Formats: sequence, structure tokens, C-alpha cells
Amino acid sequence: MVNTKILVVGVWMKEMVFKDLKINENIIRAVAEMGYNELTEIQKDVIGPVLSGRDVVGLASTGTGKTAAFSIPIIDMLLKDKENSQEYNAIKALVLTPTRELAIQVGEDIESYAKYIDIKAGAIYGGVTPKRHIKVIKREPNILVATPGRLLDLIGKEAIDLSNVSMLVIDEADRMLEKEMLKDVKQIIKELPNKKQNLLFSATMPKEIEKLANSLLNNAIKVEVKDNINSDNKIKEVIYHVDETIKTMLLIDLLKEEEFESILIFTRTKKKADKVSKAINIANIPGMVSKAIHSDKNQSEREKAMEKFKAGDVKILVATDIAARGIDVKGLSHVINMNVPNVPETYIHRIGRTGRAGKEGIAITFCSDDEEEYLDGITKMRGNNDGK
Repeated sequence: MVNTKILVVGVWMKEMVFKDLKINENIIRAVAEMGYNELTEIQKDVIGPVLSGRDVVGLASTGTGKTAAFSIPIIDMLLKDKENSQEYNAIKALVLTPTRELAIQVGEDIESYAKYIDIKAGAIYGGVTPKRHIKVIKREPNILVATPGRLLDLIGKEAIDLSNVSMLVIDEADRMLEKEMLKDVKQIIKELPNKKQNLLFSATMPKEIEKLANSLLNNAIKVEVKDNINSDNKIKEVIYHVDETIKTMLLIDLLKEEEFESILIFTRTKKKADKVSKAINIANIPGMVSKAIHSDKNQSEREKAMEKFKAGDVKILVATDIAARGIDVKGLSHVINMNVPNVPETYIHRIGRTGRAGKEGIAITFCSDDEEEYLDGITKMRGNNDGK
């Protein structure tokens, strides 16, 4: 077994907000603008040990906030390192993810957290031309997010320098096992400096992943966090298989026919959020006033929309994933996904916002033909045990 210790000290065990963290104020500022306030369970247990330089193995299901748990302390540590390092414009932290979609999402998250500081992130993955990778590398990212196969290609071509990596994150390790990436991961590890901080996250701990953890981690702290959809959550999930072109029409029909108390609607893009919100208001459904929130809205606009939503003056909030982070409205009756997220973690995070505190919630998802594979991925990730 991995040599582990559970950190049980002081403030890390109780309610904690990001302002309590001893990290750069500009990171706190960026996090606040994304709507984050209180730390999730894994963030409470992981951020402190990472900041202290410890190796960590995290057993965490999707949707628990683990990306912020490792990204935020890494950004803060690299910022402090900037003052002393001779090799600052180099890749100092490497994050390995099993899929292109997750690599993109993690890269975007890191850039959002580092919005107001001089830390750069880049992502490389399959399905794009080599020119794209060269462009990413030329930007000299401090944090590189990569899928193993594509990174190994660049290593083989001597097109990337990983000699300054001081922090390695292996995210969703068990999914790498499913995709037969473990061999590539082990080869990449051989190319990295021996002295580095290692963080490994996995929803489960199969023998192969346990062996990897034993060989990689040094006196690691083990953190285990359960899925945010637990026995206290009562969520009824409904899937509508429908053509993309009539999703908004179906939404309007549902709003007219069904009873809704408060609804959080997710869209893939900011433009779609505006269009859906406008369509709802044009439909003039009694009691169904809608507001859209996303990163193009200023902080004041978002705060006013949230205040009206919480007060019940606005029944429907239409949001992108990033803008919706940190929203915690008691008694949220429905979550509606206008699209199936291409990352299972995002789906779990979205629907987990309803059905809280013992109340029943309903999650409705519109799935078009080209999103069926994403739905299959969610079902597979959950082990097909969710009753659907």
C-alpha cells in the first residue's frame, strides 16, 4: 500500500473560504470572480499539503473540485518561485490527463485562476496539427497540461524540454488505465527529474494504479473524498434524445407545461446562454423570468442576477459552467443541460446542484445524436449504477 498519512490539523478540517488561504491575493481575486467561495472537501484536504510540498494521492470521484485543489496551490508556488528561479520561462509543472476534452478544460481552468498573475498555461493533445503544439511551446508555459500519447510524441522528437519540471500531476489515473495509457505515463515519468513533487488523483485504485503510486509517491498524504452525489442527494435524471435544432423549442414547451420552482440551465457557450435566456423571456411564460450569466457579463451584472435569482424574482438562470461555479442556491428544483457535457466530471458537477438537503431534485438533459458518445462516457464512468 501507499505510505500515507491523513492531515488532520487546524483550519483544514472545518468550513473554509478561499480568502482564508495564505496564497497570492490576485489568485483569490480571480477565484472570487469565478463565483467560488467555500472550499470543497478535497480542496480543504489537499491545498494545505500541496503548499507544504507534500506528495498527495487523492481518491476523488468526478465533480469534487479536484482541479482547483491542485491547480491553485501550484500556481501560487510557481509565482513565489519566479523571484528565485533562473529558469522561470520553462515548464515547471506538468499535468497529465486521459482525454483531450479534460486537457482543454484543465488548461482553461488554470488560465482562469492565473488571470491576474504572470503564470502561463498551455495544453497539448491529440487531434490537432503539430503547428499548434509548437505555438503552445513557444509561449513558454509554466504549466503544461497534456495527454500522454501526444506528449510522448513531442519528447521523441526532442521538441519539448521537461528538465525543469518540479511538480507532476496525474489526473484521473484510473481512466488512463482504461485507455491503455499507463505505459506512456511510465515512460514520461522516466524523462522527468527524479526530484519533484507528485500528485496522483483517481476515482478508484486498481492494482496497476496502486503500483504506480507506490513507485512514484514519497511518503504521500492520502485523501479520500466521496462523490458530490451521495445518499443525501435525491436526483431524478431525465434524458431527452432530441435534434439540436429544436432543443430551445422543447425547453420552452417544458417550461409552459411543467411546474418549476427555480431552474439553473447550462449551455456550452456564452452566446448560447444569451440566446436561450432571450428566447425564454420572449415566450412570456407567466412567472418564468430568465437572466443569463457568463464571463462577458461584468461582476455587478452577475451579482445582481444572482440576488434576484436567490430572492425568487428571477426563476431561471442560464449559465456557462465557469460562470456557474460557486452558485449554491438552497432549494434549487431543477437543473437543465442544453447539451451533454463532453467531460463526465462536468455532468456530475452540474446535476449535483439540485436534490440537496434531503429534497428531491430533477436533472433534465437534452441529448442530440452527436452527443450520444458523451452520454455513454458518463454512464461508463458511473459504472451504470445510477438507475438510469
